[in-house]
Amino acid sequence: MEQVLICWRFHIPIVSLRSPKRPPNIVNTEALPWSEGGDGGAFAHSRKSFTHATDGEKLGCSLFRVLPGKAAFPAHLHHANEEAIYILAGQGTLRLGDQRHSVGPGDYIALPPGRTAHQLLNSGEEPLEYLCLSTMIQPEVVEYPDSGKVGAIAGAAPGGKKTGRGVRGFYKTDSAVDYYEGE
Repeated sequence: MEQVLICWRFHIPIVSLRSPKRPPNIVNTEALPWSEGGDGGAFAHSRKSFTHATDGEKLGCSLFRVLPGKAAFPAHLHHANEEAIYILAGQGTLRLGDQRHSVGPGDYIALPPGRTAHQLLNSGEEPLEYLCLSTMIQPEVVEYPDSGKVGAIAGAAPGGKKTGRGVRGFYKTDSAVDYYEGE
């Protein structure tokens, strides 16, 4: 049964959030399943991808939930994509290079590409929930300073559908070879 709200002042029917007549580029968070990610250790998160559900192309957005003591991802630095984080609930510690900053509900964090490695850790006692937005530019190169790795992604941007990625590789930076090696 469709629910309809009526705006009496202007006599305009307004279709509710649960209406089946909504276009595919509108999705309600309650309609999305949580997916689990991480390595089963220090990195663990639950995620709802608005981007995948609505076929977003150039702007990614996901809802993340991270349990106390965990981080969603290792410290990393994007060279192509800009990220932004908006904290909805919980307490966290934002790592920017060697600095640490406390963050909580209402904090907005801009993370321009190519500047500083970043990582968000749940340092509170409750789940940390936040929206993460990003451009979806590719190809993308990502550095991981703690492990000395570099990643290259093309075919589908980070956050995009992994099935569309033609190139996805992570390499130790100290394993570099000469440009002409093997040619």
